Amino acid sequence: MTHAVSGVSDGWSLHPDRALPADPVMRPLARRILDATQRLPIVSMHGHVDVDMLADDTPFTDPSALLITPDHYLVRMLVSQSTSPGAVRDAGVRSAADLGAGHGDVEQDPRVIWRRFCAGWPAFRGTPTRYWLEHVLADVFEAPCPPSPETADALYDHVAERLTRPDYRPRALFERFGLEVMATTDAATSPLSSHAQLAADGWGDRVIPTFRPDPLLEPGRPDWSRQLAALSETTGIDAHDYDGFLDALRERRRAFVAAGARATDHGHLSADTTPLDPADARRLFDRARAGELGAPEAAAFTANMLFRMGEMSADDGLVMQLHPGVLRDHDRGVAARHGHDLGYDIPVRAEFTRALRPLLEAFGHHPRFHLIVFTVDETTYSRELAPLAGVYPALRLGAPWWFLDSPDAMRRFREAVVDTAGLRNTSGFVDDTRAFCSIPARHDLARRIDAGYLARLVAEHRLDLDEAMESAIDLAYRLPRESYPSPRGDA
Repeated sequence: MTHAVSGVSDGWSLHPDRALPADPVMRPLARRILDATQRLPIVSMHGHVDVDMLADDTPFTDPSALLITPDHYLVRMLVSQSTSPGAVRDAGVRSAADLGAGHGDVEQDPRVIWRRFCAGWPAFRGTPTRYWLEHVLADVFEAPCPPSPETADALYDHVAERLTRPDYRPRALFERFGLEVMATTDAATSPLSSHAQLAADGWGDRVIPTFRPDPLLEPGRPDWSRQLAALSETTGIDAHDYDGFLDALRERRRAFVAAGARATDHGHLSADTTPLDPADARRLFDRARAGELGAPEAAAFTANMLFRMGEMSADDGLVMQLHPGVLRDHDRGVAARHGHDLGYDIPVRAEFTRALRPLLEAFGHHPRFHLIVFTVDETTYSRELAPLAGVYPALRLGAPWWFLDSPDAMRRFREAVVDTAGLRNTSGFVDDTRAFCSIPARHDLARRIDAGYLARLVAEHRLDLDEAMESAIDLAYRLPRESYPSPRGDA
């Protein structure tokens, strides 16, 4: 990249070979492979972008609210450098009631948040976050220079001015990014009104919902009773007994399918899918309603419900996404003061071979069942997940996710799984982002890493160049589309 050492320069450009192999034999091959994918549309089938943003299509309020506060990668790194979460978490993400209840340490000035981010820019050296942010700032916003304490205000003003332009509104950026389809993640009780608005505007096949029922499947949560009440109200079905609960979930899934959904999403601590006898499930449900359920029983009920979700997916065709193995809100005090999604969700060891056996024995060869598994425990790639995906037709491996969507971790993923599962038993790249403007940056990085991996196979005479280019297109575009077929049978 080129830029002035300090202050604001006249231009900032990113190196065209960034993240490609340094080896002089492989780099030209990687360039040719990357060229086959760089102009492909983006298929973003797993993410957490706020659907209201696209439905309303109102201008973004300020650079911090767009680029910093919703991005837990950014927030967690700045917090690790002795910054309070409140210093980079603006008042816009907290309710007025929260701010009036002793949480006044939340920063309310977006320019101050931006300055703190720019002062912390050196902390991101070597991280994928820096790569994404450089792409966003230099390519999307045409920023004149990288962040620094000296350039903070000028950069803020530059980005803020861009956000006043019509071509920087959400839908215009969606088009500019080359997004063909984007899936949001929506609570099981969501009225899906924003998706209905998008459908009325002709965007119904481009922005689609994803069914996320986690709070309903975990009876140990303190808000579980409220979740049941909300499910009952949304569906008109009394969900306060086990059979009504299952019926209400089926009804919600039907509503999501009608709204264009292609998948469900499940993020529990364990991947256990052991089913319960219906009589035992009813008993545990009733104990949970009475507040008498212990932690082991709650975990058994959640495992049963994951099996039931698979059973329902085999029936209605929604792809089942599973990403276990993360302990949420590691610092419970921070969560109480500042909210969720701050980066305090920490990986734990995961187990899949025994955990998924009940589900795969029942539905692993079912023609209508599709399961995509993600993990942040990469020790399971070659030992468990690749062998499972290499034999069960229903299972595909999700892309490296969360802490693993970095250049080196993505390379390790390919090296660990392709020998056993091949390329076609993976989902292709999905970005799992809350930061809307980082979507093209994440896909660009994944395409570059795959180009480098495939270039090595060509250089070692394990693939022909035309095969490598076709495989790169598969990973970037075809496989994400194939991995998430529409339950309604449309394209």
